[in-house]
Amino acid sequence: MVVRSLLALFTLVVLISVSLASESAWNGHTTPGSTNPTRFSPYYVAPGTKSYDSNSPLVHYSSHWKEIFSSAYIHKSVRSTSHKGAYMTFRFTGTGVEWFGNTGGRHGIAKVYLDGKLMERVNTWSSTTRRQQRLYWNFSLPYGKHTIKIVNTGQKQNHSKGTKVDVDAIVVTLGSNPTPSNPPQNNYVPVLQNVAASPQNGFPSVNLDTSSPSEQWTLMQKGNTGVHAMQLAVISDSHAIIVDKVEHNPLTVDGHPAWAALYNLNTHAVRPLRMQSNSFCAGGTFLSNGTLINVGGNPVVEDHTSAADFGDVDGLQAVRIFEPCNSDNIDDCEMFEDHSRVRMASPRWYNTVLRISDGSAMIIGGSLKGGWINNATTNNPTVEYYPPKDISGSNGMPVKLQFLVDTLNSNLFPIAFSLPDGKVFIAANQDAMIYDWQSNTERRLPQIPNGVRVTYPMTGTGLLLPLTPENNYTPEILLCGGSTVDDTKPGYEISSQDPASAQCSRMVLTEDGIAAGWQVEQMPQARTMPDAVILPTGKILIVNGAATGISGYGNVINQVGASNADNPVFTPVLYDPAAPAGTRFSSAGLPTSDIPRLYHSIATVVPSGSVMIAGSNPNLDRSEIKYGTEYRVEWLDPPYMAMDRPTLDNVPEKIGFEQTVQFNVKLPSTASGNVKVILMDFGYVTHAVHANSRYVELASSIDGGLVTVDGPTNGKIYPPGPGWLFVVVSDIPSKAVKVMVGDGRGPEVNEAAIAK
Repeated sequence: MVVRSLLALFTLVVLISVSLASESAWNGHTTPGSTNPTRFSPYYVAPGTKSYDSNSPLVHYSSHWKEIFSSAYIHKSVRSTSHKGAYMTFRFTGTGVEWFGNTGGRHGIAKVYLDGKLMERVNTWSSTTRRQQRLYWNFSLPYGKHTIKIVNTGQKQNHSKGTKVDVDAIVVTLGSNPTPSNPPQNNYVPVLQNVAASPQNGFPSVNLDTSSPSEQWTLMQKGNTGVHAMQLAVISDSHAIIVDKVEHNPLTVDGHPAWAALYNLNTHAVRPLRMQSNSFCAGGTFLSNGTLINVGGNPVVEDHTSAADFGDVDGLQAVRIFEPCNSDNIDDCEMFEDHSRVRMASPRWYNTVLRISDGSAMIIGGSLKGGWINNATTNNPTVEYYPPKDISGSNGMPVKLQFLVDTLNSNLFPIAFSLPDGKVFIAANQDAMIYDWQSNTERRLPQIPNGVRVTYPMTGTGLLLPLTPENNYTPEILLCGGSTVDDTKPGYEISSQDPASAQCSRMVLTEDGIAAGWQVEQMPQARTMPDAVILPTGKILIVNGAATGISGYGNVINQVGASNADNPVFTPVLYDPAAPAGTRFSSAGLPTSDIPRLYHSIATVVPSGSVMIAGSNPNLDRSEIKYGTEYRVEWLDPPYMAMDRPTLDNVPEKIGFEQTVQFNVKLPSTASGNVKVILMDFGYVTHAVHANSRYVELASSIDGGLVTVDGPTNGKIYPPGPGWLFVVVSDIPSKAVKVMVGDGRGPEVNEAAIAK
């Protein structure tokens, strides 16, 4: 098992902690009793919802129900029946509904109907008696009048000793009635921030193409994540992993709300994952052997959702391990944690995790504890590695980066990419550098123009543009959005109405490109917290975000609910990096959403080629007021999704460096133009950071239906690990096939890093 080998390799971090006598290296402490969960009830009335007790006169029952009184129930009473066909009905107005009741060894199966349609068969049996459990939920209803009906089927599973069904409370998400007088504010026009044209910056005029194309994009809402989608990575052709923080998500596990889940990309089913530590604002990456690590997080939750309820431990030094899970059957796929043996050497909150050229993980920056804008007392201006490395005599301990000192205060979740020469690009605040991690040397780059900050909480987004044989795999960076808000200001001087930045900056990372500096252009709309997604065509989709404010919640003036941002941007924009400057942005055919996607949103390409969009939760916990917690998933399909597409067959599971492989392709009858083989990393997505996102065109040829392709030259071009292979012809991609790039082995362990 990969986990066993990792444990053997990474027990070395225990040795690290002995060197920090003044302050324990392990912050994974627990509050007294926190690992002994109390009797927990997921019953929660979120802001913007209303609870109706089981004895409310608005809740109607058939015969054969009885009322039971106990302090264990909501409002000290519950309605219960074991009679086949007994039912309850409740009419409500809103956009969502939840049914709370009990589970236990004598409970059976109920049917839930909404507006006369059977929605789900709910098995209320459990081996342990649990009170006030969320038994059914639906947050995707159109605003209006609805009826929920719960029927006892008289059936049970084999283990059950009865057919009892309980109703303890019904909670309604009130929602609001969308009216033509209050449309989505997708046409908000921000004030530009004193951005002047210059020969260095370029600043071409914006040409927003709004012509009607022959092919249209489509936007469909389908699926529900169950846990809020703060972090996301595609793990297989059938599933993505979603990671959130400790909060009252509707999906439950072991009798309490889950804060991680596996989402089926094909059926839209979700399965909760067990988590031990608080993963709030963690980062992640795949390693060279395909194992996913989730790193860092938040301290123990001591109020609101108490540690005793969840049994969570401090996540600041956590390293969570998720083994490769490539099957459609995910029953045995779990997140592994062993905090006494596998952990980081220092606490990190809002860190970025990057797979580098040797297939190991570089863990960059962050804060020593939870907070908001970083400062000198909480800053963690270091990098460390998983597994640890002996860099510049560090002996496996964190290595200081002066860059992360100089970029205070707005320097959390740095934007970072592994470059084709093995070095690493890092951007934080208004600055950028190239970092040679092997020699621990920094090369500062020209400052990002016009005072734009691009990292949390003045959050922008960034990408490494496509690497191709035509450009000799020359790296070019794109940074978009962010804010010019002064990061030294206190929250009471910052407003949710402060304009975001519309600036996109590009730099070619060659000597000539660096000398030329950043080339600036303007998005059609300003955005903070945008997501930039590389499509298999090489074009870039920019979605999500707000036109005003900054990231976070509960910090600034003029908050909307608790949101530090306002004026959501609802219409995506397409960016063609190969087009002439001034003509790169287009909104032609792109649909407008009606779902605000602000803080804690994600977007990613999935293997089908569609774009998955989810998340948004600018609140402390689940909330249904403006801007409420979003569990709905949207699917944005480029025009190629409806076309005749290439199909692949016999693609090898592994492509070694400099290895020539062959596979079969069936091209569309209408195909014309060059056939390209594209290797992509969809990245680990969180907080507008698309760490590890990568697009590499491989040298290839085609003879009839046989494709011959050369693997990447080395791990600098494509860091060893999992990837997704597309064939693209005439801007029409195939579906992706997952491949392992390199030899599939785990990253090398540096013995010097564990020497005493």
